[in-house]
Amino acid sequence: MPVLQDLTIDEIQQIIQGRSAWKVVHSLLEKGLISVYEDVQDQYQSKKEKFVFLTPAYSSASAQQSLFSSLERAPKQLDIWLSFLHLQQTEKHVLQSELLKRSAAGSATLQVLCEKGIFEIRKLDVDRLPFESTPDREQNILNQGQEIAYQEIQQAFTQHQPVLLQGITGSGKTHVYCQLISDCLAQGKQALYLLPEIALTPQIIRRLKSIFGPKVGMYHSRFSHNERVEVWQKTLNHEYDVIIGARSALFLPFHDLGLIVVDEEHDGSYKQQDPAPRYQARDCALVLAAQMKVPIILGSATPSIESYTNAIHKKYALVHLRERHGNAGLPEVNIVDTKKAMKEKTLQGIFSKPVISAMQEALQNKKQIILFQNRRGYAPFSVCTTCGWVPHCKNCDVSLTYHKHSDQLHCHYCGAKSPYISICQACGGNRVIAKSFGTEKIEEDCKKLFPHARVQRFDWDAMRIKNKYSEIIRLFEKQQIDILVGTQMVVKGLDFEHVSMVVVLSADSLLSYPDFRVNERGFQLLEQVSGRAGRKDKEGKVYVQLFKADHPVVEKVKHHDFSGFYQEELLHRYTYHYPPYVRLIRITLRHRTEDTVYLAAERLAAALAEVGGMEIIGPAQPPIARVRNQFLQEILIKIEKDSRHLQDLKTHIRQIILRLGTQKNFTQVQVITDVDP
Repeated sequence: MPVLQDLTIDEIQQIIQGRSAWKVVHSLLEKGLISVYEDVQDQYQSKKEKFVFLTPAYSSASAQQSLFSSLERAPKQLDIWLSFLHLQQTEKHVLQSELLKRSAAGSATLQVLCEKGIFEIRKLDVDRLPFESTPDREQNILNQGQEIAYQEIQQAFTQHQPVLLQGITGSGKTHVYCQLISDCLAQGKQALYLLPEIALTPQIIRRLKSIFGPKVGMYHSRFSHNERVEVWQKTLNHEYDVIIGARSALFLPFHDLGLIVVDEEHDGSYKQQDPAPRYQARDCALVLAAQMKVPIILGSATPSIESYTNAIHKKYALVHLRERHGNAGLPEVNIVDTKKAMKEKTLQGIFSKPVISAMQEALQNKKQIILFQNRRGYAPFSVCTTCGWVPHCKNCDVSLTYHKHSDQLHCHYCGAKSPYISICQACGGNRVIAKSFGTEKIEEDCKKLFPHARVQRFDWDAMRIKNKYSEIIRLFEKQQIDILVGTQMVVKGLDFEHVSMVVVLSADSLLSYPDFRVNERGFQLLEQVSGRAGRKDKEGKVYVQLFKADHPVVEKVKHHDFSGFYQEELLHRYTYHYPPYVRLIRITLRHRTEDTVYLAAERLAAALAEVGGMEIIGPAQPPIARVRNQFLQEILIKIEKDSRHLQDLKTHIRQIILRLGTQKNFTQVQVITDVDP
């Protein structure tokens, strides 16, 4: 009888070349010919450092005095000995690397002292995420408006209601959160503080550590696997009382969770896009709070339409903070008509004359400036001025972005890179020029216009180095950067007290994307970025440059009119049948052949239409019709929010998708469902 052998999926793939190993395994499983098991391997390794210890022979004062005398003729050994004594008084254990850094002698001299039996070196486990000491603990004192909001929140918590805290930018929502966290810790429970962006965590974590000390930890996707394991273990063992993190922090093993804070709850970053599961962290936090019977507070200056509607309908308690902390006023918003400036020839590069004058004034007054552009790179696209040809990605239906620091064209969808193209591939001409501008171009122009200003870029391209974002935030807080140029990372909840001016360049791109939420996201982004200015004492100034100066969203931002914007947007949503009045399910189909994915989408849409009780839109090509050599088709399903048959409809949708996958021509078509996209 042949000996049975275990095979891995990779080994099976090598045996059956040209076919899908998973399909073969699935077929054999259905026939009962094989069994499958998973072997989970623990890859975590603790971090070890070398520490220097004094041997027992030299632990007494007399032995150390004798040693001091004997080392007087060996200055390098004496230097290490004196450095060790100094570190021993200030540190619990003496790190070998720190000892060698303090001493002028090298590792060879230290080895000699070890051979003499004076020192011994041991490897010990160390924390990958050590606590950074902070100054004396701060007191979290609430002003009158914050105290009223705090009392209203407490009242809502007693009624087991989620709370939506709408506080204008700079109103001190974090102070209210900290008071609630303090109450939670007093009960011996843990608190979860969710943020939409990694870039926010260093600033918030320093603030919370200054109040709550070393029991504050953070968790996000920039951590290595080993660092994540350590945070997981410390959360489980109750070594951390407060966890600050991005959306994935929801899944940590809390020992006794007592409060959930979802800051900037409106932010689109809370929605997981790729890969699956495509969850909305804010909604998951609400479900988690309900299951564990934990108080939850959602906070924002510009709440999402869905959350604000829930508050209006009394599903959430609505609490307001209407005044800025420290009696600062809301910033003055100035609209600059780029089209008019171009006609009058008052543009200097990408900056209008009023913007340049205001920037000069701010720099003269030793104030800081934030420049916001929602496009990274140097130029979003290049074009041949002779025939209009534009370089596109070979894998995706998008134009390539020029990055000057690498002198290459980048695709921001698949990551492909190619050399800069100066000769047109259509007509052979040499008049290919970069058009429009990204953060790199803005940084370059700022340095030319203001040669004495310290300019720094703050986008994902500049954040390639680990913890670089934290370093830039620290420098900006210490006023060692005058002008900060960035993408959305600079507008999401960061608090800089010396920023007097914010400039939004090319705001049209925020208001032109084909999506039913474009006005909502545009208003939120413009209002949030304007809120970075004038957060202490004096009123700040905001300049918004755009071609459509009469856009209704811009008018609402100018007057900081969230209520007016909400009413208008709600009317549009009702008229055109969009959330919060319906539930959406977006189905995306992918395949390497355009005809195949089109036929599959047509077949799927027709089958869905037969079910009834749903509005089917599509199939249609999305704005980007090909990504990573996969052609795309989309189907949008609208279901009445109060439908009694919601679960049945979801079951039908799932079954129809499964049936499509069994059809001969469509077995290789990938179908992706996204609920509440």
